[in-house]
Amino acid sequence: MYEDYAVIAKKISTDSTMAATLKLLKLFKCQASCNPSAYHTAQNMVYWNMKNIIHHEGQNLPEHSSSCHPARKVKSIGNTSLSQRIFTTSCTHLGLEFNKASTLQASTLHPGSPSANKIDEEDLEVFDSFEGTRVFLKLRPEYKLHSYNRSETHQPLSVSEGELILHKVRVYQDKLQPEVITTYFCKLSSLPAEQHSVVLSSRNFALLCQLSVKNMHHFDTSDLISILKAFVDLRIPLSPSMLDVYEARFCRQVWKMNVDQLLLVADLWRSLGRRVPRFLNFTFGYLHLHWKELSLSQLVHLIYIIGENRQAPQDLMQKLESLILKYIDLINLEEVGTICLGYFKSSSSLSEFVMQKIGDLACANIQHFSSHTLVHIFKMFRFTHVDHVNFMRQFGEIAPQRIPSLGVQGVMHLTLAYSALHILDERVMDAVAASLPPRVAHCRTKDVAKILWSFGTLNYKPPNTEEFYSSLIDEIRKKMPQFNQYPEHLLTCLLGLAFSEYFPAEFINVALSPGFVRLAQERCKFDLTKELYTLDGTVAIECPDYEGSRLNSHLQQEASVTLWNLVKKDMRSKPEFLEALYLLKTMLGGPQYIKHHMILPHTRSSDLEVQLDANMKPLPFNSEATPIEDVAQLQFKQVGVNLTDDLMNRLLKGKAKRYFQGDVELETSQPPMELRKKTAIPLDSACNVADRPGDVGTDGLCPLAHMQPPLTKLAIQFTNRNQYCYGSRNLLGLHNMKRRQLAQIGYRVVELSYWEWLPLLNRTRLEKLAYLHEKVFTSAL
Repeated sequence: MYEDYAVIAKKISTDSTMAATLKLLKLFKCQASCNPSAYHTAQNMVYWNMKNIIHHEGQNLPEHSSSCHPARKVKSIGNTSLSQRIFTTSCTHLGLEFNKASTLQASTLHPGSPSANKIDEEDLEVFDSFEGTRVFLKLRPEYKLHSYNRSETHQPLSVSEGELILHKVRVYQDKLQPEVITTYFCKLSSLPAEQHSVVLSSRNFALLCQLSVKNMHHFDTSDLISILKAFVDLRIPLSPSMLDVYEARFCRQVWKMNVDQLLLVADLWRSLGRRVPRFLNFTFGYLHLHWKELSLSQLVHLIYIIGENRQAPQDLMQKLESLILKYIDLINLEEVGTICLGYFKSSSSLSEFVMQKIGDLACANIQHFSSHTLVHIFKMFRFTHVDHVNFMRQFGEIAPQRIPSLGVQGVMHLTLAYSALHILDERVMDAVAASLPPRVAHCRTKDVAKILWSFGTLNYKPPNTEEFYSSLIDEIRKKMPQFNQYPEHLLTCLLGLAFSEYFPAEFINVALSPGFVRLAQERCKFDLTKELYTLDGTVAIECPDYEGSRLNSHLQQEASVTLWNLVKKDMRSKPEFLEALYLLKTMLGGPQYIKHHMILPHTRSSDLEVQLDANMKPLPFNSEATPIEDVAQLQFKQVGVNLTDDLMNRLLKGKAKRYFQGDVELETSQPPMELRKKTAIPLDSACNVADRPGDVGTDGLCPLAHMQPPLTKLAIQFTNRNQYCYGSRNLLGLHNMKRRQLAQIGYRVVELSYWEWLPLLNRTRLEKLAYLHEKVFTSAL
């Protein structure tokens, strides 16, 4: 076994290009913001020369080109993310305002101040996810007990002393005691930074690594921690095998360590850029028994480590939430951001009560929060889907000043939070739209997609609409090759644009092409069939001159069936819908006069269709609900009761008891006996009017419907709060687009809004019928 580690150590020592490649990475790193591709090339050289012995954590880029004129004018107007640091985890650039300044200094920078004016645009867009997320560690002295601080001063070691130590390693290799090996590592890590590459390329240092592995079982906890610190200081490119040995040793030491030591070791692994799931599992097992003993600093640091490792036992996270409440009045602003980010990254939810507490704290200090803390809070509100209206409103007041000081990734997260919570604040959206065009080149494909989706979802067009959309659409064109890696981003872009009535034909042609559809199905971890179907159906209606690629009929049918099954199940679970459907059948004369189906299945929701003739009388067009033997009779006689104005007056005055059998029957929503015999259709058939997905047009018409073409086609829609912007009656993008398209194919929309229909559920049957009669027949005029 030890011979294997000797071979590994020799690989480290014999790499004569190690020093050069490390220097090359350092040289290119400073150019990363100006030339990401150059940095990417340099990093590839480093990994090649290291022969894949460095652990590299991939950057997670989430899901999901030309300006064009609005709807029906399908013509064109005329991301490279920074790679990670070599020995730390991903360097995603949230692009927040402070970089090197302390939290409190950063939080007071506002555009217009002398300090803010000095912020360089490139610095604004580059965020070091390692240093930037660790600012909280500098705000309490307690953090020094369980965190690694690279800036700690060490007793400097001269070059000659370093050479002497390496010489001793070779001469006395068989006689070195474990404590001496530990001391040598610590001293070598105190060499000047420019000498580290020389040490790493030394054969004697590789021998020292081999000896540390050989004597591993002799090291106590303090020795192991000291060696791990030295590895971090030297930024040593450890081989995965060697890291495995050290992780295994630390796993065996867990129950001999205290909480400070456990957190320190986890923090050192984080600094090395190495995920250690086994060690963390043992640590979490220990903390399950000792979580009540965690201090405030230990709690916040643990949540940070959990978030950075994307590893979270949910039962432990629930226990930690109770500690957050315990310390909520003592937590500072940066710690709030760290808690939100840790829970967000680990996909762990916080209760609405805790989120409201965090929102209250944010409201009281919103002017003093650093921008990255604000973004982390917004992320968590989006993840938990908790709305704190006062916090959102207060941010809207400072948005014009704060948004220009955010990088585009921070802007994307803020915009996405507002759209996910369905909150439209024009101050925020206008500030985003105004600040984005000059720096759109810094957007990744994800940023472009989510921003377009957010504006489209909120159904909002800013004052600089043409400039805003032109810049983003032009950026799509520039980044088209990158969408092959993240196909979901292109579909998100195009749907967001479609909500806002923009249809760039060249991109749609790519998205619906067989090759891209196949790529989306094979590469993406999400099922994008519904997105493809929504885009295809939208193009069919709103772009009559479009001649590009279209989705094949098999996928169209598959998506249609899937969506119909989901919608049918959802609507059948809503009592308010079932009662309205039954009453409409009663009012119109039977199930053949109404059809529950998806008129536009690609819009993902259903409607109740009613057709009226030239005399405003309902037509029995739904042959699926009509017995075959009755079809002939329907050609000569319409069944049902014609609700004239005189009859409605009599109903409202309570003089029509021969039609309805009293309040008891009305309240239970049971059909009258005479009507039940007449229609011979049970109540549960009410939702079985159409058991197959509908499509654009009038399918299944009975002969009478053919003989009397409908003058008016109604699409009766049930709406709920989730279809509108928060606290308003402004439809969200998808639902607004659906109504636009229904009008284009000749339907008149009748809305049974939730604010009108739900209160009526507790009223009499006569009042409900009167409401439905007015909605159906008045809207048809």
